[in-house]
Amino acid sequence: MAALSANLVGIGLARFGYTPLIPALIAAGWFAPSAAVYLGAANLAGYLAGAIGARAVAARTGTPALLRGSMLATAASLLACALPLGFAWFFFWRFLSGGTGGVLMALAAPSVMPGIPPRRRGLAGGAIFTGVGLGIAASGTLVPLLMQWGLVETWLGLGGVALVLSAIAWRGWPASINAAEMLPANPRSLRAAPALRALYVEYALNAVGLVPHMVFLVDFIARDLGQGLHRAAIYWVIFGAGALLGPIAGGYVGDRIGFRTALRLAFVVQALCVALPLVTVSAVGLAVSSFIVGAFVPGCVAITIGRTCELIPDAPAAQAAAWSWCTIAFALGQAIAGYGFSFIFAGVEHPYPMLFLLAATALLLALAIDIATAAFATAHAAREAPE
Repeated sequence: MAALSANLVGIGLARFGYTPLIPALIAAGWFAPSAAVYLGAANLAGYLAGAIGARAVAARTGTPALLRGSMLATAASLLACALPLGFAWFFFWRFLSGGTGGVLMALAAPSVMPGIPPRRRGLAGGAIFTGVGLGIAASGTLVPLLMQWGLVETWLGLGGVALVLSAIAWRGWPASINAAEMLPANPRSLRAAPALRALYVEYALNAVGLVPHMVFLVDFIARDLGQGLHRAAIYWVIFGAGALLGPIAGGYVGDRIGFRTALRLAFVVQALCVALPLVTVSAVGLAVSSFIVGAFVPGCVAITIGRTCELIPDAPAAQAAAWSWCTIAFALGQAIAGYGFSFIFAGVEHPYPMLFLLAATALLLALAIDIATAAFATAHAAREAPE
């Protein structure tokens, strides 16, 4: 429950709660469209910083203290955004909430999983990452409800929910977490493995492919398609419903067909659904695109973790280290895409077709890299085999 609450606060509310607010911030005159989108990207940049520094900071402060502090800081950032004090003020708090989100994503699940019986860890892991989907679904329902009172009240409401969840999680963290053991072990040997290096690049490209839906979906439907915030919020709830099912579905499919095959299938399905708005903006098309892409936001986490276990079997420490590099790669892809797509958004009159096309291309490139890496490994093994 503590780890689920951490993901709900750090990712579900702090990041995805901002997406349905973008049209309202623009309509209320708080920010120009380009500035509102850059603030969304600031959260992704902060996430990169948090993912990189989480374990090093935890080794100094203690993991439970860092987790509690990160949840409180996230709540404070949401409350601070109730004050319309300009771009620099919002940028600082959005960047901070991204950093705390990166810390919570990197540390929350590994902190509690060792205390869970092995036979229940799969279920617990799926439950933990459904916190992201719960946050998305909550933001899609809670934000329009709070917006009836105004933007200030909406930010205060989100901050209040984050404070309640922080209190719920406060005593849920194990007291004896050895933060030093959470530091990546032998990272050079991990980076030297071609399949792992490819996986890091693929996971970063997967992040690029998800950014248009994560950041721009509500604004695309509300303003570009002219359907309004309340209509767009329905699709954001659909997006969140997908995110609720994604982790469990991804793990189940990986167990059934293997995680390498599941990863390739995920790239294809994501590319098709990310590009779907280029073909149709009907209600059914938008719903399918929102639901499937939403499912893969946390679903690709479960599949990628499973793939690291396939590549490094029977080596928990090495698996944890590989996951650390995957998290950093995903954060880097998010940050680069967040700012790159924001630049396109600000400079192109009709940016959305280009954004969806670039995102789908990134996913197909990830698929090509995975196939090429496997083919190269097979050819290399054949050359090295004794005659």
